[in-house]
Amino acid sequence: MAWFAELLGPFRGFAVTLRQMVRPRVTTSYPKEKREKPQRFHGRHRLNRYPDGMEKCIGCELCAGVCPARCIYVRGADNPPDNPISPGERYGFIYEINMLRCIFCAMCVEACPTEAITMTHLFEMSTTSRDDAIYTRDELLVEPDGTPNHPDKPNRLIDLDELKLGSGWMRATASSGRAAFEGVVGWTPSATEGELPAERGQSQTSPSGRGAERSEGGAGIEEARTPSPAEPSGPADPPEGRVS
Repeated sequence: MAWFAELLGPFRGFAVTLRQMVRPRVTTSYPKEKREKPQRFHGRHRLNRYPDGMEKCIGCELCAGVCPARCIYVRGADNPPDNPISPGERYGFIYEINMLRCIFCAMCVEACPTEAITMTHLFEMSTTSRDDAIYTRDELLVEPDGTPNHPDKPNRLIDLDELKLGSGWMRATASSGRAAFEGVVGWTPSATEGELPAERGQSQTSPSGRGAERSEGGAGIEEARTPSPAEPSGPADPPEGRVS
């Protein structure tokens, strides 16, 4: 019966394929279905404003200096005394990011002292021109009312609402985060999302079971846990804005 086994040999190779054809699919039908991205997703960059419309960027060029791919070009200029653009002495007069060189490591976000640059949930940025891949201040900076800008029009792949997400990353639940941030607002307000909710605890999970996620309007925020006598009660003063 060796000849019969050799005859069935090619069909045995399709046994796994045939079994999977009748089982429920576990893949996502992109782009008809898009998965929910985590809060710390590294997507397209965004330059933020304060709720009063002033720009957060002070032209310090720290983001360009820390960038390992050298894809950021920033030049600062003095603020006009009669009509300042940012709260500091300077503002980002020129701001460019070469998306072809960017590795989306988010080190620029960590280095920014004013939370001017953050990363959103949008990653569909295909282009047929190298020049279109260089995002300038016009595309990166949000409008005074917080509306993000984007060079491409919305379509079935590009959801411009994703540019409004991800302005404040979780501090308490980050891999290198601090439990002292639980119940504390760790980021300054922005024109796009306003006042951000307080940090949720590391023990609280989302409905999907993937860890704590930010809730809308701060609803359901977990109260700051009570530290045990063996651990510190947290910083003397609540963390304000960014921490290193």
